[in-house]
Amino acid sequence: MDVSDILAAHAAKQKSVTVEKEIPLEVDTGFLTVTDLNPVDAESYEANLEEYLMSTARDGIQTLLASLFSLPTTSSPDGPLAQLPAPTTHLPRAKPLPKPKPMTKWEKFAKAKGIQKKRRDKKIWDEEKQEWVDRWGWKGANKAKETQWLSEVPANADVDYDPAKVARDARKARVAKNEKQRQQNLARAAQEMGPSAAPAPVDVRKKQIDRTLAVTRTSTASMGKFDRKLEGEKKLKGMKRKFEPTEMSAESEKSHNLAILSKLDKEPAAKKSKKTAEGSDVLNVRKAIRATSKGKGSAALASGGKGGKGKKGKR
Repeated sequence: MDVSDILAAHAAKQKSVTVEKEIPLEVDTGFLTVTDLNPVDAESYEANLEEYLMSTARDGIQTLLASLFSLPTTSSPDGPLAQLPAPTTHLPRAKPLPKPKPMTKWEKFAKAKGIQKKRRDKKIWDEEKQEWVDRWGWKGANKAKETQWLSEVPANADVDYDPAKVARDARKARVAKNEKQRQQNLARAAQEMGPSAAPAPVDVRKKQIDRTLAVTRTSTASMGKFDRKLEGEKKLKGMKRKFEPTEMSAESEKSHNLAILSKLDKEPAAKKSKKTAEGSDVLNVRKAIRATSKGKGSAALASGGKGGKGKKGKR
């Protein structure tokens, strides 16, 4: 039985692993990308779009796989792994490169002396408690001398010597020293980075703090009257809140209430600007009667004009 024709037909279906095109494909194995710069074949594209896209994608994947199999490999439990080279395509950055951070005074000294930085663990072993405790912070190991029940007292110590207070003052002094060194490093870094990164002057910064403090003081209901004053704090200047007296005369109370009522009786500006077809203002009869009768109403105004009921005088 001659099967040569069958084998030939089957071999024709199998495409070659070598992709040959007019313009060679650009392969960046580091990014696992393939760029095809060949022009689009209009006839094949319009005849069968899906077949054309599949053929183009197949050529790119075949070229990428061929380049991957040519790389050196390392063995792993999951199988051989290819060692990707460095990418050759230069991608643009979204933001500019960050400026190098200036070295602190200690970092310069350590670099000159060749001192290697060692990161201290946050937890240390406590032999007395037989457990891991924090090195700093609340209930930290740095406060052990402040809370221990037995402390050694020097022979020349005063009568009121307090070991816990001495340890606490020493710890706070170290914290203040570290903060001072940090501020000095920031000022030195600002000078090295340029005048634009320099901190604000002391007087300007002081005014900003005073302004912020004044705003927080006046934000309370008492306008800061009952707030605790800081040492050396100046008295705030500005508008004082006025409170009405609890007791006042009848005339004052009457005028105050009438002022409130007059504000409530005022009509909106849209109603005041409304005019009739003849161009004259609309007369508010009720308001006129109320103003003429001093709030007593039209009945009192009518009886007053006719000499109606009134208070009888003494004969």
